[in-house]
Amino acid sequence: MTTRRDFLRLSALASAALALPACSSNTARPALVSAGGWPSPEPPRPGGAPDDEPYWQTVAAQYAVTDRTTNMEAGYFGMMPAPVLAAYHRNIDRVNRESSLFARRDFPEISSEARRRVAEALSVDPGEIAFSRNATEALQALIGQYNGVKAGDTVLYADLDYPAMQQAMNALAARTGARVATLDIPEPASHAAIIEAYTTALDRNPRTRLVLLTHANNKTGLIHPVRELTELAESRGADVVIDAAHSFGQVPLALSDLGGPFIGLNLHKWVGAPVGVGAMYIRRDRLPSIDRAHGDPGSLERINSRIHTGTTDFAAVMTVPTALDFQEAIGVPPKAARLRYLRDAWVAPARNIPGVDILTPDDPDLVGAITSFRLHGDGSRAANYGLADTLQDEFGVFTVGRSGLAKGDCVRVTPALYNSPADGAKLVDALRVLAARRG
Repeated sequence: MTTRRDFLRLSALASAALALPACSSNTARPALVSAGGWPSPEPPRPGGAPDDEPYWQTVAAQYAVTDRTTNMEAGYFGMMPAPVLAAYHRNIDRVNRESSLFARRDFPEISSEARRRVAEALSVDPGEIAFSRNATEALQALIGQYNGVKAGDTVLYADLDYPAMQQAMNALAARTGARVATLDIPEPASHAAIIEAYTTALDRNPRTRLVLLTHANNKTGLIHPVRELTELAESRGADVVIDAAHSFGQVPLALSDLGGPFIGLNLHKWVGAPVGVGAMYIRRDRLPSIDRAHGDPGSLERINSRIHTGTTDFAAVMTVPTALDFQEAIGVPPKAARLRYLRDAWVAPARNIPGVDILTPDDPDLVGAITSFRLHGDGSRAANYGLADTLQDEFGVFTVGRSGLAKGDCVRVTPALYNSPADGAKLVDALRVLAARRG
């Protein structure tokens, strides 16, 4: 267990280790900080095997995890590892000390470099990226300012899409005189069934002009075949807005692979930046399809005119490059493989528990870290939110209830790099007890 004294020592030593000139994109990324809080003599080898527990223990040691619970709910936001937390503290101190002199003179260039790093990681041009406070803000701008829908058209979304984005689609339809069409993602899902569901929905709604697609779903963890769905929608004359809030850092991601022109992302979930940083992507050739924000007089040719966040959380944006440094030192493919390994460590035995329904498939193309379940036959909100409470209060495993699925609510489980297979085993033991109680 990490004590407060250990945590303070780790943070202080990490801060000292990181009080170095920032690396340019052409120099080696800084090494991770070791479990003792000092710079490792060498960076950890990238590509540690998913089951290489000694390797992943050195990574997990970078997180000062609470002893109040076994946290299996990393989907809300991602904990900052020690080097990122140290950089964030340092950046807060600088912003507070230098105040508006820093904000007006120095921050624009720092923000520009952070944006360049994000664009580089996503394999897009920096001019196609703008910072937001989160994916919701980015997606609300993309949906609300989309100008390709008129009276009599249709907008389309699925039961698994994020509620705030569903609401934004409803508001767009109400404002323009369009109608709303919905579809239910099959359960259990498969690649073919997902494609068929969207094909059927588009066939039934030939005037669909905008489709909301979620890449990595926040309710069940299902990863949709967004590229194919985008091509399907575009073949019917519809645009797509892609919710990739859970994608960046959970799975390998290049935005061009998704195929869509409008995408919203988070950096504070799987990338591990401080809370309060997201990003909006508009493919350069599609800027005219998104109106400028709130009468903005800025250039029609610049993405910045499409979103207003007000005063920025300067320190959070400043810390983004350090979060990317940490992620790149590990490597996104090895990170994704480890997350999937931790997921499988609890899902495989849980599938064999009578009375437990695992809602997310094992198809490697359709799942990453997140998976949801419910006890058989009970999709009520009270049952599933109560089940999450019981897992925490009685068994010390923290999860979260999720609503909005056509076939009923569920409990979401989300492991992170600070988890171990033993944490998954603890969850499985609890599920065996709970399922047995129901008889």
